[in-house]
Amino acid sequence: MTSEYLQTVELDKAKKIVEELFTNFYTTKIEKINIERAHGRVLAENVYSPIDLPPFDRATRDGFAVKASDTFGANEENPVKLKCIENIEAGYIPKNTITEGHCARISTGALIPSGSDAVVMVEFTEKKNNDILIYKSVYPGQYIAKKGSDIKKGELLLKKNTILSPDKIGALSAVGIKEIPVYSKPKIAVISTGNELIELSENLKKGKIFDVNSYSIAASIEECGAKAINLGIVKDNYEDIKNMILKGLKVADIVVISGGTSAGKGDIVAEVIDDMGEVILHGIAMKPGKPTIIGKINSKIIIGLPGYPVSALIVFRVLIAPILCKITKAFKLKEKIVRLPISQRFHSTRGRLEFALVSIENNKAVPILKDSGAIASLAMSDGYIEIPKNVEIIEKNEKVEVKIF
Repeated sequence: MTSEYLQTVELDKAKKIVEELFTNFYTTKIEKINIERAHGRVLAENVYSPIDLPPFDRATRDGFAVKASDTFGANEENPVKLKCIENIEAGYIPKNTITEGHCARISTGALIPSGSDAVVMVEFTEKKNNDILIYKSVYPGQYIAKKGSDIKKGELLLKKNTILSPDKIGALSAVGIKEIPVYSKPKIAVISTGNELIELSENLKKGKIFDVNSYSIAASIEECGAKAINLGIVKDNYEDIKNMILKGLKVADIVVISGGTSAGKGDIVAEVIDDMGEVILHGIAMKPGKPTIIGKINSKIIIGLPGYPVSALIVFRVLIAPILCKITKAFKLKEKIVRLPISQRFHSTRGRLEFALVSIENNKAVPILKDSGAIASLAMSDGYIEIPKNVEIIEKNEKVEVKIF
């Protein structure tokens, strides 16, 4: 793979580079987890039932376990009289065999006693002295769930790549499976650079701002089914950045660092990555997000995002999220797209693909005319529009495609 260091490339080429990197340098692993932590995870193997389900013939209604032949001809005018010999609750093992002229009181889910082949619903019975009057006939097998009728031992229960939702977890627990093989989540270290940044727990002082990217990028990573490891803030210092990247490489599969990627004096991330490994791409023909870096160090992927929060989120959304969702298999990044008229004339930067945040008001796309460092635009936006590089002006009321967050 040839270096694109400090050369701006088109977004489509950048996507191909990223996909090739992930294909070559990230290996999906499998782990076994307890079912209590399985929600949202993805099965790495087919799962087969270790038991018959239900594991025994059981009643599907409250009523009386009978021999069906004893009830033939029973009706309101001519009830059949049977002698009740036992009361069978769910979880109880019957002690008696049902013979001709006898029955047993049974609860839903209870084990069908030997000799019985049907259940009469309690609504069609009446107790009279020591006898049970049956007012409706039943056929053999009625209101009985036969052993293995739901799923048989050795039968496929869930397919590989199934996302474990509550219903799927219920199916696994029903057959007694406690540990489940799932794909391991990619571990992604998140680093923010900047002398001006402070932690949320610190007091805001003149010239300082709270760190945004550590939290927004970590949340974006988690949204894609991966695990974010927030390493916090590092100053714009060569050795500090190098040491933080080394820390990230030890604890994670991928490192994402924001800030320090442009051409300013303090922007030294590209230099550090190039000295430690290889900068494969530095610069994408898109706005915002031009100074994005893609590289590798010791066969691990490192991604340098712009420092401005809007730029960082847009780049992550369009460049990193799709491939991350693909390898985690937990999500399909299907953006809701709506076509709306734009509320005002909009000027774009010709020659560069542009992404503009918009809000939706009165069924129109309203451009948020703030730069990529404006935090308020994050709170105001409902989505974004993508403006081709050959388009310079979008006229008022022209239809645009809004990709909803």
